[in-house]
Amino acid sequence: MTEPPLIESEIAEAERELGVSFPESYRAYLSGVSAGGALSRLERSGRGWWWAGNREDRRALLALPFPHPDSYVEADDELTAREPQAEAFENEAAHLAAWHAWDDEAGRFEDLKTAGAVVVQEHGCGFSTLLALTGPLAGTMWWDGRATCDLIVPLSLDHVGGAPPVRFSEWLEHGSWALLPPGWGPSSPPAPVIPLSADPFPRDRFRGLARRLRIRRPR
Repeated sequence: MTEPPLIESEIAEAERELGVSFPESYRAYLSGVSAGGALSRLERSGRGWWWAGNREDRRALLALPFPHPDSYVEADDELTAREPQAEAFENEAAHLAAWHAWDDEAGRFEDLKTAGAVVVQEHGCGFSTLLALTGPLAGTMWWDGRATCDLIVPLSLDHVGGAPPVRFSEWLEHGSWALLPPGWGPSSPPAPVIPLSADPFPRDRFRGLARRLRIRRPR
């Protein structure tokens, strides 16, 4: 069953508690469509507001600016080059101790790559769609493909032409798979994230929401 929408006071409370401002189109989704539905559910528990399926230990990273992947390429390469190699140590125990320390550092570095972002949709096999909430890229959508290629890439309408990452409202209209770089994922036509053909809301309410989110209803 689709979770009901949030009321404005709940959304404002979540923003204050989390220390972020939601993009207007995401606020419209939360108040006009659902607190979750096809997206990770924004819910209030005994620990406060947070998104279902997102790690609780990422709360402290949410207010940090979401970094563009280009900004940490050199640091990523430097960290990889420092991975301890067995031949550099006198025994296996010393190598393992050094490697585990390096692995902990690498884990913290990986977490920082998605600072200021939230997983709004899981796709299985470790893939997910991110919504950036902070920094210059706030409101843009990204694909976390690190499970297979170690990359976080923008979801875009024209990767070849250098179009910028799509905004939340555009992502709702097209879906992640249609916005991946050429050759990534299955070849499929755009599929709206919201199942508009099965709209459970009154028609006049839908028209107002569609205008706010810039979604075209399929014919």
